[in-house]
Amino acid sequence: MAGPAIKKSDLKKYIRDIPDFPKQGILFKDITTLLKDGPAFRKTIDLLAKKYKKEKIDAVVGVEARGFIFGAAVAYKLGVGFVPVRKKGKLPAKTKSATYQLEYGTDTLEMHEDAIRPHARVLLVDDLLATGGTVRAVADLLKGQKAEIVGVAFVIELRFLKGKAKLSDLPVLSLVKY
Repeated sequence: MAGPAIKKSDLKKYIRDIPDFPKQGILFKDITTLLKDGPAFRKTIDLLAKKYKKEKIDAVVGVEARGFIFGAAVAYKLGVGFVPVRKKGKLPAKTKSATYQLEYGTDTLEMHEDAIRPHARVLLVDDLLATGGTVRAVADLLKGQKAEIVGVAFVIELRFLKGKAKLSDLPVLSLVKY
């Protein structure tokens, strides 16, 4: 027997706070508690996909690693392909890359060179919007491939880190905001 329907406003209840992870002073938003609950996970995917159902999306792009979970499920729901963006050296064919700044140092993300055709309408999905650096790098990578970014969707947005400002040229959807 199914329980009561889950509403968007209920999703915060399924996200667990882990203090001092991965280091002292960080309050980590743990989505594994949302993922393990079938109705909550389904509601999350349904809400993410619903916004873009009529947008004629050609592909969903997900950022390693948790963006794969949500992105692949949204792609399935929309009936389109999924494109993984991975850390440097993890993809087997010819790649395009984007390097971006971290708090200390840099990181590089890659996607297959032939993953996105020019002028494809893409949806970029990740689990969390924090400072916006990672998704900005991926958006720039997609624009370099001449993709049209229809939207950028997140399960969680940490508003106090102002990551949305780095994505001001893109339509951003966040389901849960802190």
